[in-house]
Amino acid sequence: MRWCHWVNFPILTIMIWSGMLIYWANDEYKITIFGHTFFRFFPDWFYNTLKIPHRLSEGMAFHFLFMWFFTLNGILYILYTTISGEWRELVPKKNSFKEAWLVLLHDLHIRKTAPPQNKYNAAQRIAYTAIIIMGIGSVITGLAIYKPVQFYYLTWLSGGYHFARILHFALTLGYVFFFVIHIVQVILAGWGNFSSVISGFEVVNETPEPIIQTTTEDEKAE
Repeated sequence: MRWCHWVNFPILTIMIWSGMLIYWANDEYKITIFGHTFFRFFPDWFYNTLKIPHRLSEGMAFHFLFMWFFTLNGILYILYTTISGEWRELVPKKNSFKEAWLVLLHDLHIRKTAPPQNKYNAAQRIAYTAIIIMGIGSVITGLAIYKPVQFYYLTWLSGGYHFARILHFALTLGYVFFFVIHIVQVILAGWGNFSSVISGFEVVNETPEPIIQTTTEDEKAE
């Protein structure tokens, strides 16, 4: 699971970066009400700062190559969690949504005690399950955009070409949002927790208990 996690991080980063190079060629998404545009994805200064303009073919080359690594890594992850039974620790329970709210209050230091958890808390169960569903959605909508004629059934399943593109774009924003929250949580958890994700174990320094020496009546007499 750690291997899939660390392999997926650079792959997804490249996918988002190359996706931005592709999106620049047709950046039509914006928030417009009564003819007035309040927000546009993305302003020109954003493109120019990251040197995105005029790199469409480069973005397509990287995107269409690394999508296969992203897909294969996701398949391996799902297969492993299914066969090993790890999915039981990841799938939300009936009370997970209620407990996730308590976890949030605890993280915001509004609630002193955190709800009980096993390997993952309720918020992690929801987030990790959601990210798997998002990955599947990205593959489906991505193929629907990439080959809308050959994969016409995926295009239909995604609500048509244009809606598939909207979903693909929204999922990308979801990854960025997940990245930000994930990194903040890692920082708050501390270096020990982060190093354990890399090594697979965590070193805990425990203070040795003081040795209490007792004497018997015979030893006192001597």
